[in-house]
Amino acid sequence: MSRIDWCSSAGGPLRGEIVVPGDKSVSHRALMFGALAEGVTRIRGFLEGEDTRATAAILGRLGVRFETPAPGERVVHGVGLHGLRGSSEPLDCGNAGTGMRLLAGLLAGQAFDSTLIGDESLSRRPMRRVTDPLGLMGAVIDTNDGKPPLRIHGGKTLHGVTYEPPVASAQIKSALLLAGLYAEGFTEVVEPHPTRDYTESMLRAFGWPIDYAPGRARLEGGHTLRAVDVDVPADFSSAAFFIVAACIVPGSELRLKAVGLNPRRTGLLAALELMGADIAVENMRSSGGEDIGDLVVRYAPLHGVALPLDIVPDMIDEFPALFVAAATADGMTTIRGAAELRVKESDRIASMAHGLKACGVKIDELPDGAIIQGGPIGGGTIDSHGDHRIAMSFAVAGLLASTPIVIGDCANVATSFPGFVALANGAGFRLEAA
Repeated sequence: MSRIDWCSSAGGPLRGEIVVPGDKSVSHRALMFGALAEGVTRIRGFLEGEDTRATAAILGRLGVRFETPAPGERVVHGVGLHGLRGSSEPLDCGNAGTGMRLLAGLLAGQAFDSTLIGDESLSRRPMRRVTDPLGLMGAVIDTNDGKPPLRIHGGKTLHGVTYEPPVASAQIKSALLLAGLYAEGFTEVVEPHPTRDYTESMLRAFGWPIDYAPGRARLEGGHTLRAVDVDVPADFSSAAFFIVAACIVPGSELRLKAVGLNPRRTGLLAALELMGADIAVENMRSSGGEDIGDLVVRYAPLHGVALPLDIVPDMIDEFPALFVAAATADGMTTIRGAAELRVKESDRIASMAHGLKACGVKIDELPDGAIIQGGPIGGGTIDSHGDHRIAMSFAVAGLLASTPIVIGDCANVATSFPGFVALANGAGFRLEAA
C-alpha cells in the first residue's frame, strides 16, 4: 500500500446532508451468515472497504460464490453450515481485526485446517482473548505468542461452554457464538458490560434459535441458517468524525442520514450531550433488527466532563474523535476505563496524546485513558501510525487549528471509509494531499 499524507486546514462552517458508508461490523457479519445460510442472501448498503472485501475474498476462497450487481451490493450464494471447502493457502484478513476474530470462531468448527494472516498492523494485535476461550470449547489454534498468524486445526469436536470474558468485547462474544453453531450443546456468553448485539440480532434474522438480552447470549449448536435480505445501516463509527466536526466548528449544521443507532454503539452521543452538544435524532426506524435514524448536529460550545465509566464500552471505536472534542472544549475532560484503546490498530491513547501534544494541546496520558485540558489547537505534523481512526480524527482537529495539521500515513483510511476525503471536503473540510 503506497503512503498517503494529508494536510487539514481550518475553513468555514460544515453544512449539508451526507450519507456515510455502510456499517463495517454489520457488513462482515452479513457476509459470514449469508455464506453459511441455505439459499441466497442479498446485502444492500455493504461497506466497500478493504476490511470487508478481505472477508469476502476469504469466503470466496472457501467456496462461496458472490455477485456484485452494483457498488454497495452483494449477492451471497450460501453453501450451508457444512458447505465450506478448505484452502491450502493462507487466508489474508488484511487490516481487519473484526474479520480475523470472527473467522477464527467460524473456522474452528470446520473439518479442514485454516491459517489466518494479516498485515503488519494486524499481526501485532492480541488474539488470545479469542483463541483461549475457543480452546475451552475444544478448538486447537496455534498463534505466534498470542498474535497472528492463527493456525486453526480442523476436525475438532467442539462443545458448548458458559464463558464470562474478562473484558466486554463484541468480537469475543461473536467468535464464541459462531463456534457455538458447530458445538455440541449450548454456548453462553455472560459479559461484564453489555456490548453491541449485531451477531445475536442477525442470527435471529437468519432463523437460528438464540436467547439474548443485554450482557448475555445463549444458543444451541446444530440448527440451520436460512438466507434473508440484509439492509446495512450507515456506520456510526464513520459518522462519528462528522458528528464531532459539526459540534466544534461554529455555525455548523449537518444532517447524517440513516445512521445505525444500536444502543450498544452510541456512547459517543451520550458523551457529547454531557459536554453540551446539540444533537437531534429524527426519522427513527428499524431495519433488520437494527435501530436507524437521521442525526442532525448543530454547533454548540462544549465543556469538559469526567466521562462516566458505564458508557466507555459503548464508544470504544469513537474515542479518537472524542479526544478531539475534548481538546476544543472549555475546561478539563477525564477519560478512564479505556485501556482497550491500547490494543487497537495502534495504541490509540498514545497516538492521540502524542499528536495532540504536537499541536499544542495539554494532555496527560493515563494507563487507561487521558486528562485533556481544552483550549486552542495549533498546527503541526503528526503521525497516524497507519491507524485510520487517528488519521480521520486529526483531519477533524485541523478544522480549528491555527495553522494546518499535516497527517502522515493515512492510506489505511480506505479500510473503513473509502471516499472520506471527497465526502469531507463536500461538507466543508479543507483536506488535501500533503
